[in-house]
Amino acid sequence: MKCLVILGLVALSEGLVIIPLTKVKIMRETLREKTVLTNFLDENLDNTSQNAAQDLNISRHPLRNYMDLVYVGNITIGTPPQEFKMLFDTGSSDLWVPSVYCHSTACRIHKRYDPHLSTTFRLSGRPVDLIFGSGRMVGFLGFDTVQIGKLVDVFQPFGLSEYQFVTEHSPFDGILGLGYPSMALQGTIPVFDNLMRRGVISQPVFAFYLSTNKKNGSVVMFGGVDHSYHKGELKWIPVSRTRFWQVTVNRIIMNGQFLGCFRGCQAILDTGTSRLLGPTEPIDNVKRFISARHVGYEWVVPCYLIPRMPDVIFTINGMDYPVPAQAYIRKGHRGLCFSSFQGGTENWHPRETWILGDVFLRLYFSVYDRGNNRVGLAPTL
Repeated sequence: MKCLVILGLVALSEGLVIIPLTKVKIMRETLREKTVLTNFLDENLDNTSQNAAQDLNISRHPLRNYMDLVYVGNITIGTPPQEFKMLFDTGSSDLWVPSVYCHSTACRIHKRYDPHLSTTFRLSGRPVDLIFGSGRMVGFLGFDTVQIGKLVDVFQPFGLSEYQFVTEHSPFDGILGLGYPSMALQGTIPVFDNLMRRGVISQPVFAFYLSTNKKNGSVVMFGGVDHSYHKGELKWIPVSRTRFWQVTVNRIIMNGQFLGCFRGCQAILDTGTSRLLGPTEPIDNVKRFISARHVGYEWVVPCYLIPRMPDVIFTINGMDYPVPAQAYIRKGHRGLCFSSFQGGTENWHPRETWILGDVFLRLYFSVYDRGNNRVGLAPTL
């Protein structure tokens, strides 16, 4: 049976849900150490007047920030509704939750969906099998009503786990993927595509504002853009491949030197990854620039060196997007801090590819435009 390796996930090619589990592995390790278990816009139009016209059509959904590691929001599934804490993930395309048929530790400590309690549940009978380098989720496919705030998505396909080792140390129960349908389980329609097809949202767009060091205030919005969350105009970037939210990067510079991406490279905007990931060699160069040393799973630096550390500058579609040390270094204890860079993407992507996770997305309000296959970025307020 053919195998696929996608972002650290080794998945069987029959009956699979493809979810990038590198992010889960990274987050699980970090959460364990911290003991946490748990055409809608046009640049030629005036943003203020457009915002007033569209404001009522925007569905805003609050997200909770867990220690700058993951952002979680609630949804309900079923009739009557069963509530779940979910990771809204631009790096995958499928929806899944633990089920009452799952008795592994990761399920017992999370909310489990019970299909017998829902009058709108329909069984597919199709198996779902996820195999990871660090775990597995096995289950089956079902259909039910999914509600995100006031947005109601009927007959939505989703996975119900029967065994999993995915969210054991995570503060979310399951994952709601917001990637392109080309990455979803074959024959199924992702949540956002169903919302578009059924006319539940007025515009084919969603956006993220991710707060820093605050539990509350983060938000995912559907059907429009609230410009009060960013400074200046949105700068639009074409999607280079309609699978992930993937864009072309012109260059990456640190301390006045090319860090990588000498002839251009690719980057994926991924709300489900907490860190900045890249190929091993340029990431090793970062570690040398900041004098980091390896301790356990982490790269450690003295906190007092942060003001002296250079920005990492990503040039995308001709615009510079700097990431300062205050963003890519995480505070620790006893005067030690941790690098948020991690290497190894060459194991999953044949071309030089970077994954711009929450470290980047906390700095830049991000808009995902499925109608025009583009991403909009602007500095956050």
